[in-house]
Amino acid sequence: MPAIGVLTLEIRVEHSHSLKEKRHVVKSLKDRLRHKFNVSVAEIDYQDLWQRALIAAVTVASSQAHGELGEQIVEGNGEGEVQAVN
Repeated sequence: MPAIGVLTLEIRVEHSHSLKEKRHVVKSLKDRLRHKFNVSVAEIDYQDLWQRALIAAVTVASSQAHGELGEQIVEGNGEGEVQAVN
C-alpha cells in the first residue's frame, strides 16, 4: 500500500539579520533535503520573519519502509541542533 510521508520543520536562523540572509539559509536547506532524500520541499510559513521558518517536506513511497521520511532526516542529518517544538 502506498505511503505518504509529511514532515514539518520549524527552524530558527539565529544569526540572520535580514530576510536575504534567511532566504539564503532556507534555500540551502531545501536544496540539501531535495537532493539527499528525494522529497518535495517548501517554506510554508514565516516568510516575513528574519529568524524563523517553517519548512514542509513530502514524499510518496510504495511502502511504509520507504516512506519513513522523518526518521531518515533526523537520524541521517548530523548538522545543526534538533529541538522538538510543541
